[in-house]
Amino acid sequence: MEMTGKVALVLGGIKGIGKAIALALAKAGAAVAVNYFDWEDELTALTSEMAAASEDYLILRTDLRKPDSIPGMVQAVVERFGRLDVLVNNIERGGWPIVHGPYGIDQWDLEIETTLRAKRWVFAAALPFLMASGDGAVINFSSIAAVVGRSGAAVPVFNDGYAAACRAISLLTETWAREAAPMVRVNEIMLGFVETRHGPGTRGWGLLSEAQKQAIRDHTLLGRTGTTEDVVKAVMFILRAADFMTGSVLRLDGGYVLGGDPMQPMPKGVL
Repeated sequence: MEMTGKVALVLGGIKGIGKAIALALAKAGAAVAVNYFDWEDELTALTSEMAAASEDYLILRTDLRKPDSIPGMVQAVVERFGRLDVLVNNIERGGWPIVHGPYGIDQWDLEIETTLRAKRWVFAAALPFLMASGDGAVINFSSIAAVVGRSGAAVPVFNDGYAAACRAISLLTETWAREAAPMVRVNEIMLGFVETRHGPGTRGWGLLSEAQKQAIRDHTLLGRTGTTEDVVKAVMFILRAADFMTGSVLRLDGGYVLGGDPMQPMPKGVL
C-alpha cells in the first residue's frame, strides 16, 4: 500500500504511540484524521506537529465510550476527505494495579468499554468505507496482557479486566479478517512494555521500583523496553509490505512472552 492519496483514521492520537503513528502516516503522504478525548492539554502540541507534517489533516474529539457518537466521527472523516483506507484501532484504557489498586465494577467496565467495545463499534462504522476503498487496512492494538495476565513481573502492571479485553481483541481480529476479506486486511499488533504504553513515560512506570523495572527488562529477551519508533516501524510494515497478511497477530514485545531465562545446555542423555 502506497500512502500517498490514502486516508487514515488514528484513534487515541493525542499523544504517545497514537500521535507517533499519525505523524508517520502524514509524513508518508496520507491524509490523517486523529481522534482523541482525554489529555486536552496535549492538543496544542498535536496540532502544531500535524500542521508541520502535512496540510491535509483533521483532529476530532469524540468519546468512543458512547457508541452513538461513533458513526458521526467516521462520517466526519469521509465528508472531509471523501474516503477511508486505513483504521488504526488504538483506543484503550490499560489501567495499572500499581496506580488504581484493586478493581471494582466501575473500573472493570471502563476497561471493557474502552479497550474492547469501542474498537468493535468503530470497526463496524468504518467497514463499509474501508471496503469501498478496495485496498483497506485495519490495525488493532492489544497487549501481551492477553497472554501473561497478572503474573510474574507484570503483576503490578496488567489488571484482569484489561487482560481479558486484550485476549478478546485477538478473536475479533480473526473474525473481522474473515468478514472484510478480500478488500480489507485486518491485523493486530500485540504490544509488550513500550514507552508511553506500560513502559517509560507513563505514570505507572514511575511508580515501579527500580527492582521492578529491572525485573521486566530481565524477563525480556532483548533486555529493554520498546520505543514508539519500534511501533511505528511495525505499523508501516503492515501497511506497506504485508500485502499477503491478514488475521495475524504481530507480537511486538522484545521476547517478553518467551521469557528471559538463560538457555541451558543440551543434556547428554542416558543412552
